[in-house]
Amino acid sequence: MLLGSTGSIGTQALDVIERNPERLEVVALAAGGGSLDLLERQARQFRPAVVAVAGADAAAQLAERLADVRGIEVTAGMDGVVAAAGMDADVVLNGMTGSIGLRPTLAALDAGTTLALANKESLVAGGALVAQAMKRPDQIVPVDSEHSALAQALRSGTPAEVRRLVVTASGGAFRGATRESLRDVTVERALKHPNWDMGPVVTINSASMVNKALEVIEAHLLFDIPMDRIDVVVHPQSIVHSMVEFVDGSTIAQASPPDMRLPIALGLSWPDRLADVAPALDWTQASSWDFEPLDEDTFPAVRIARAAVEASALHPAVFNAANEECVASFVDGRLGFLGITDTVARVVESYEAPDEVSLDAIDAAEAWARAEAARLVAAL
Repeated sequence: MLLGSTGSIGTQALDVIERNPERLEVVALAAGGGSLDLLERQARQFRPAVVAVAGADAAAQLAERLADVRGIEVTAGMDGVVAAAGMDADVVLNGMTGSIGLRPTLAALDAGTTLALANKESLVAGGALVAQAMKRPDQIVPVDSEHSALAQALRSGTPAEVRRLVVTASGGAFRGATRESLRDVTVERALKHPNWDMGPVVTINSASMVNKALEVIEAHLLFDIPMDRIDVVVHPQSIVHSMVEFVDGSTIAQASPPDMRLPIALGLSWPDRLADVAPALDWTQASSWDFEPLDEDTFPAVRIARAAVEASALHPAVFNAANEECVASFVDGRLGFLGITDTVARVVESYEAPDEVSLDAIDAAEAWARAEAARLVAAL
């Protein structure tokens, strides 16, 4: 089952599946419906039993287009996406973008299915609910390259032997920039990631380091490591994807070329590895790897995320929702680049969390955060 099949993660996952027909089969696809031609091609090629389309109009169009194909049911709306996530499958890969992926995540976990998770926002927004929904400790397999690297490195020791996690960051489009130099950057510049081919929201989040902040929260929740034992280091080559430091002073790193098919394939086949997913590093060529401390004065997102986790179980949802609103405002030209994290910080600081942690409480927190962020942007 593949959620977000027309996005960056989804298309690369289907490439991995196509190359391994003896191991992998698609039982269902889900997408928003914005790339209908692509979704139709995917449905015709992989012949899933269900194609769930979040947009009702797009679902109707797709059903008409696929009228000549037997055995494919097209469902409409987010309820259909959630239902597809709860279908009988060995693995659900959640490659959706944004906290809209939370309900499908919970549906897959409730069904007892292994969840290959690339939708970090659903874990960030609903961490407590996700933990409650898990049927077994290893039910979630991380697909983000950093968390996949950590999961692999953690095999080298017991939980008691882990001193800290080290999450690497490419530095995004503005590595080495000063705060002053970022005041007038354009959307086009923010979308020019030096190493990775990702969707627009994730790429802008990488430029602001919000993506890394979300990954630190995700690592905290996935591996039950306190936030003060998770560090971020800038590694512009994106070869070392993350590291685990052990109590004896050893550090285990996972290294590979920056190709998302590797963590995707491992998420689909965990704990086994598929052969020849992507080219390995070429050790016959001279190369060097650089590591730099994170400039938290210019890029304060990780610091804001740490404060959010300390504040309450709902503050990370507020952090994420406020950022989504601010990124949309930046793309629309209503907010400057630096205003993204500045506004997110103000929203997080002013939020007062209730005692309850539920889907309704998360929805309310996110709605409040979006409205507050929009109000602050409009007041600029």
